[in-house]
Amino acid sequence: MKKLFAALALMLATYGTGECKDYTISTPGSTLVLTAEVGKPLYFRYYGTRASLDDVFASHRAIKAQAFRAFGTHCDLSHACFIKHADGDNATNLVVDYVEQTEDAQMTRLTIVLKDTAHPFVLRLHYDAYKDCDVMKFWAEYTNNGKKPISLQKYMSAALPVKSQECVLLHLDGDHGNECNETIEPLADGIKILSTQDGSRPSAHNQAAFMLGTDGKLDETDGNVIAGTLAWTGNFHIEFEKNRIKGQPTMIYAGINPVGADYTLAPKQTLSTPEMVFAYSTRGKGEATRTLHYWARHHQVLDGTKEREVLLNSWEGVHMNVTQEGMNSMMKDFARLGGEMFVMDDGWFGDKYPRDTDKTSLGDWCVAKGKLPEGIEGLIRIAKDNNLKFGIWIEPEMVNTKSELYEKHPDWVLRHEAFEPTYGRGKTQLLLDLTNPKVQDFVVGVVDNLMTANPEIAYIKWDHNMSILNASSPYLPKALQSNLYVEYNRSLLSILERVRAKYPSLIIQLCSAGGFRLNYGFMPYFQEVWGSDQTDARHRIYIQWGALDFYPANIIAAHVCSTKNKYTQRVVPVKFRFDVASMCRLGMEMVPAELTDAEQAYAKRAIAEYKRLRPVIQQGDLYKLVSPYDGDREYASLMYVNDKKDHAVAMFYRMTFTRHMPDKIIKLQGLDPDRQYLIREVAPEVEGKPIHISGKKVSGRFLMEEGIVIRELTADRSSRKPFNDIRDMNDYRSYMVELIAQ
Repeated sequence: MKKLFAALALMLATYGTGECKDYTISTPGSTLVLTAEVGKPLYFRYYGTRASLDDVFASHRAIKAQAFRAFGTHCDLSHACFIKHADGDNATNLVVDYVEQTEDAQMTRLTIVLKDTAHPFVLRLHYDAYKDCDVMKFWAEYTNNGKKPISLQKYMSAALPVKSQECVLLHLDGDHGNECNETIEPLADGIKILSTQDGSRPSAHNQAAFMLGTDGKLDETDGNVIAGTLAWTGNFHIEFEKNRIKGQPTMIYAGINPVGADYTLAPKQTLSTPEMVFAYSTRGKGEATRTLHYWARHHQVLDGTKEREVLLNSWEGVHMNVTQEGMNSMMKDFARLGGEMFVMDDGWFGDKYPRDTDKTSLGDWCVAKGKLPEGIEGLIRIAKDNNLKFGIWIEPEMVNTKSELYEKHPDWVLRHEAFEPTYGRGKTQLLLDLTNPKVQDFVVGVVDNLMTANPEIAYIKWDHNMSILNASSPYLPKALQSNLYVEYNRSLLSILERVRAKYPSLIIQLCSAGGFRLNYGFMPYFQEVWGSDQTDARHRIYIQWGALDFYPANIIAAHVCSTKNKYTQRVVPVKFRFDVASMCRLGMEMVPAELTDAEQAYAKRAIAEYKRLRPVIQQGDLYKLVSPYDGDREYASLMYVNDKKDHAVAMFYRMTFTRHMPDKIIKLQGLDPDRQYLIREVAPEVEGKPIHISGKKVSGRFLMEEGIVIRELTADRSSRKPFNDIRDMNDYRSYMVELIAQ
């Protein structure tokens, strides 16, 4: 009853008279306005800083653009939806049928129902505005009310007109071991598309995320910015259409990528699209980032407000050479460093076909007794003896052709019956057909069997190392093969819901050849994401910098690699490696015993300091100070500040050295200008010998307006060797300082 009264109150508060009304929903700092008249197209009027209707219309900031253009009218422009109706007609004319507006404690929802004037087709557009942050979500429901199937050729979640013609676009691209590279470019006339066709790994080459500066710039601290990200686990399509000649607004379309995915919608069936998330900022992209981080931690990420533990993963240390003795030794050594969790990666399973290479065993999730004679329970016992939690690696959506599972169920894989499939890793790997309910049960059973036999497993690393290379399902009928890309991912989400219903507190890391599944569509089911297989600290700065544009630090796993990185062969000081990994959720990826005594002593101090400071790093507001993409790419710097502004952690990195470098002045952000802050170096390179500024007190105002200089950041250290068995590295210098309000 309360919800009904709230809906009626909001309906009465709408602007206008008669059948034509202006509908408004707002967050604390942003407003969306749509004009709806029954029997007429829906019009978008405004999205921007929070405003009254009088402000919007009196200031001439309102526009009038069709809010969700369907193919059939204005066919010279891009469209949000393209439908092939049962009679073969491609034209759709959507008009307003009715409007609903409701609210609850978390958000206000505006639902506008459109109907086609010529066909039994209905489209419900949902607009959700959060009450505690400047985030809105757009999504749609496509319903076939006819008696025959129709085909959705393009079916976007959101369409957003932007009045500005001078937009600057930030997006992230990359590849394996090189994810999340920032690209910033003016939005040129024409059409710009961000998309992926990987099938099951939405971030394989592009992120389904962007920032758009609408003032002709994209600044960290100044200007109006729209940030957007599509929460979808499969192929995405984000399109920007700038048409200056026609005087049209810049249009943003976002949703499932329709390429190869014409969706057949059966009679009386509804397809709900993924949510497109928009954040609005009037203070640059930094504020947009902080808004998304807050929303993610409080509304989207599983256990988003909880702290993450420091763990050691076995992969880079031993790869598939898993043995009982090796795992036991790694756990004991990591415990001495102050670690909290040990995760055994690939190589632990397989009975008939032990997992020694990437060519066999996927699908056979039983312990390889020759490697682990005491089984998982023996490892858990050693972990408990060393006060560690225990975790394990799985890749449950996959199978190798050399496996007992494939021998029993060759029909469970995605492949066309008439030709040889394209194989993935090891040239034997194939994807299981998740559209098949029996396969869904099997994948859920992988987790369930592990947890039933070993209920003290605290962590699972869920990997996924293959694209949908064979877009054919033995389970789906021929007429529905083009539904595969959507149905695979809808089935995956169903699997994850079942797993989470039974194991709500189990920590599960999302991994996919590194960061290929970094997307908010997964995050209601996972606590964290493996940021990248690239663990080289210098390279990781760029990867983490880009990822942090949209994702909070506590969900990005960042690990300290061995002294010589396996990918780049670069030798980087242990302090630099720890300082870079401390930007996110700290972990290690090595055999701890291979560290020298000096490195182990430093690692122990660094882990202890991180554990003390992680409430600020993992839950604090992020401020980016110096981008590694700026200038000669010599420096990077960022900081985290807690909500009370009485505790902060700032991080400084020098990545390239030249003789006689001038001092670098770095202005801090996010502090209280009226407070004094004690500056303290975190885990100095040499114990008891902090940098010169450590122990000083400086006002927040001065630190933000005049900045800070760390002399050691630019100094020549060619005569200094903090660790005797590591060659001196002038290029790689890093410092972390905490700021404590007095």
